[in-house]
Amino acid sequence: MGVDSNRRGFRLLDLLVPERCAACGAGERIVCAPCLAGLRLLRGPLCARCGAPTAWRVDRCAECAGRRLAFVSARAAVAYDGAARTLVTAWKERGRRRLAPVFAGLVAEVVPRPPVDALTFIPPDPDRGLWRGQNPAETLARLVALEWKLPAEPLLTRRRQVRPQRGLGRGARRANVRGAFRATAAPTVVALIDDVYTTGATVGSAATELRRAGARAVHVVTFARAVRW
Repeated sequence: MGVDSNRRGFRLLDLLVPERCAACGAGERIVCAPCLAGLRLLRGPLCARCGAPTAWRVDRCAECAGRRLAFVSARAAVAYDGAARTLVTAWKERGRRRLAPVFAGLVAEVVPRPPVDALTFIPPDPDRGLWRGQNPAETLARLVALEWKLPAEPLLTRRRQVRPQRGLGRGARRANVRGAFRATAAPTVVALIDDVYTTGATVGSAATELRRAGARAVHVVTFARAVRW
């Protein structure tokens, strides 16, 4: 089903099933005004490389200094805490698909459009994707692509299944996803879309494969980002 069909489906569901806020359960919108206003938008100042909030703009921050990163930059719309964490859980684990246009709109509003030729996305784990019935990263990428008037292309596939990253430390996360992706021939400059940036392990592994497939630069864009305030 295409993005336009999804949007028509969302509008039809809005008419047939009055919505409640996925964060607090109040109101008649998928995200009520107070919860939307409570999201911490990551407008800056930020680390120029990994997108972490900083006291002032820096080229590399304490979080990414000394690390070899396969991506040129990482940016997110909101901090992954409070209502944002609840919303992402509702989207990914409880099937609240009408959140996707809200998330895409926030990404397009907060994250400057990177100088890329196309967007791609983290492919789903086959088992979890079948259970969820959707790939949040792909949905987000296709909606953001419409906002930015760019193509969204499935450039990555999974080489193998990986265990869930939740609960793993930074080193274990990197080991868990190392070599997990395969990329086809990639555009020279590409944006890699995922739902949440936690330590950067997943997008880092995927960006490495995109570089091997011919991408000169990879810009990571996510809806949310774990932040160490």
